[in-house]
Amino acid sequence: MIPQFDEIRIQALKELKTGVVMRAKDLRIPLAKHFQLTEEEMCARYPSGNGEIFLNRISWALSYLFIAGLVEKVQRGDYKISEKGLSMLSSYTEEQINKFVKETVNAKAPKRGSKNKNAKNISSHEGNDDERTPEEELEDSYNRIKQNVQSQILTTILSKQPQEFERLVVKLLQAMGYGGEVKNSGIVTKLSNDGGIDGIIKEDILGFNHISIQAKRYSIGNNVQRREVQSFVGAVAGTPSKKGVFITTSDYTKGAMNYVESLNGSPTIILINGQQLTEYIYDYALGLQTEKVLKVMKMDMDYWDAMDNAQ
Repeated sequence: MIPQFDEIRIQALKELKTGVVMRAKDLRIPLAKHFQLTEEEMCARYPSGNGEIFLNRISWALSYLFIAGLVEKVQRGDYKISEKGLSMLSSYTEEQINKFVKETVNAKAPKRGSKNKNAKNISSHEGNDDERTPEEELEDSYNRIKQNVQSQILTTILSKQPQEFERLVVKLLQAMGYGGEVKNSGIVTKLSNDGGIDGIIKEDILGFNHISIQAKRYSIGNNVQRREVQSFVGAVAGTPSKKGVFITTSDYTKGAMNYVESLNGSPTIILINGQQLTEYIYDYALGLQTEKVLKVMKMDMDYWDAMDNAQ
């Protein structure tokens, strides 16, 4: 299990005890060995793809140690233990050192609002900073907001007519890039004679290749059965391109999913459940507006390194 960054702090300090200058990436292997991490854990990345989890936590551990004065920066990204760090390692327990780091970082943090509000903010931060880095807290907040919006999306879809859902999924596939530059690439079939196909995405101008769509606006828990998927597969098998996407607001039974896997791509069928559907709608901003953009900055060290250092 990947250690939290407060667990990394003391061991990172111990690795620097010899006085050697190290960077975060230099500490990666010795710390991974100490915490007995697998190669997969050591290289694991955040779901957003923004960097390696373990390396990011090492960087934040070093940053907190630097703020507390237990390590020094020789130059950008290069750390060495300070006299204070050596002294604390020899005279204090690990718990005392971590407490000192936390209190020092909180004391140096910018104060905002009234005293009571500020006290509340610090108290809340103290309860969280031992578990997650600031970047992880930001990502967690983003994911909670995203999940809330996705829940609203699903609730709203279920409140609309089934025909509106069919139109929605056609628009979604177009937003995802299917149909390309083809004019009027998305078609919703007529309700009276859809042959088990609710919509079509044309992939070329003449319509030789196209994606067949089946849309089922089912309530949560009312999962799509194997027989429904089989019916759709039969309809898709009769098309020239033999490609289909089955989309539902609920989910699929195990039998339905196993059946699609057994097809081995003949025809090619993609199953999209309610969770995946709302993720696509969110990621491609279909029917959504941007409420706020947060810009997270980092130092451009090429810019600062071009300046002459003090003697």
